[in-house]
Amino acid sequence: VNQETAQVIQAAFRNAKFPNITGERSMRLLGRVAYGLSNIQVNDLSIERSEVELQEDNAIHISIKNVSALFKGTLTYGYAGAWFLKLFHSVDFEIESSIDLQLNINLMCQKYQVTPDASDCYLTFHKLTLHLQGDKQPGWLKQLFTDFISFTLKLVLKREVCKEINAVAQTLTNFILDLAANFVRDKDIIVDISLASDPVIKGNYIESHHKGLVLYKNTSSVLSDSVFSPSLLTQARMLYFWLSEHSLGSLAAAAFLDGRLLLSLSGEKLQELFEMEDTEVQQKAVQRIFQGTSYNDSVAKVWSLTQPQISLQPEGTVVSSLVAVEVRILLAGEEPLVALYMEQEVTVTIQATYAEKKLILQPVDSSIEIKVFKCTADPSGEDSSIQSFLQNMILVAGIPEVTSRIGSALTSLMNSKRLNLFDIINPEIITRKGYVIVQLDFGFPSHLLLNFLEKSL
Repeated sequence: VNQETAQVIQAAFRNAKFPNITGERSMRLLGRVAYGLSNIQVNDLSIERSEVELQEDNAIHISIKNVSALFKGTLTYGYAGAWFLKLFHSVDFEIESSIDLQLNINLMCQKYQVTPDASDCYLTFHKLTLHLQGDKQPGWLKQLFTDFISFTLKLVLKREVCKEINAVAQTLTNFILDLAANFVRDKDIIVDISLASDPVIKGNYIESHHKGLVLYKNTSSVLSDSVFSPSLLTQARMLYFWLSEHSLGSLAAAAFLDGRLLLSLSGEKLQELFEMEDTEVQQKAVQRIFQGTSYNDSVAKVWSLTQPQISLQPEGTVVSSLVAVEVRILLAGEEPLVALYMEQEVTVTIQATYAEKKLILQPVDSSIEIKVFKCTADPSGEDSSIQSFLQNMILVAGIPEVTSRIGSALTSLMNSKRLNLFDIINPEIITRKGYVIVQLDFGFPSHLLLNFLEKSL
């Protein structure tokens, strides 16, 4: 957080638009002296360190230490002497500065989303040194204008930098909210992540509750009570996500209604499934099912007939559904032949991990119960060897293949939302009865942040 905060502050300084500064003063012997500073820009900006502190009055206190910045611009000045001698000059100037910055950012809930207020901003100047055209001007002139403009310059820098930081906070918040909202949206399936209540800031964490409503076309899930409690979380990670069983179940329902729970296999993948064992019994069963045709001339389809039921347990995510399996043989010039059709009640316990920017779904326990069985090689359904082979094939190879495909599809979906650009460090997905916790350390991609700020400011 400290590292990313420093980058945001640097962007605010670089993008601040400083107005021209003018002033005048009457001087003994010199008469009236007027000056103007224009084209003020920031160069050579560095930050020694930043510290972020959470305060229980719903504020985030940020302390930026020793911001070294070199301001450049043009100084125009003129004065009329006591003997009506008028002189006007224009010289380049540099201002060396060392600044401490104190920010108190308040988080508020407006229109169901987080809104930061960074207007509570203070700058403390430890150094503000004016150099005129490489110090070629006489020392008295440099001292004169340093005294003139220091106070005014401090006020302008404070006003403009603090205004820009507040604007950056608003812009960055909207960017993150838009990024998060887009992450949980795919075509007609949307998750409403608007705030359910004001964020809560404690001494060592920020807690926000989001609705988590799943929206699909004209339907919506309903809010349900959660057993969430901060005491159920550890203290060792930066970021925690708490997902309820209800929310995951609603997502599964939307995926089912949208026709996404369907998988087709052919060619080599189909061959891998049906030739998992090289035994005589297996070979005979495969020959009878496919009637001697090539795997390239066949296609298998697996889909869910009913909405999957999801139960979160300590051993993993338990998914139950009525699933259909169909194998068709594609005959040249003829209608496809349905060689096999089955319906079975499938229950699978899945453990999820995220590593090397991939979501991995691993079935650790599964069971099936055949409800409907139709096979052209066994019209009567009395050949137990074919059913036994198919049941074993589904348990040993079919279910792992389906979960692997789902894991790959979800990884592709998340990466399309740019998750792969973030640094997800040591993530853990922990299931408990009724909920799942995702805990991780997190790094915001610097190039994504800076590119966005450069385009937006």
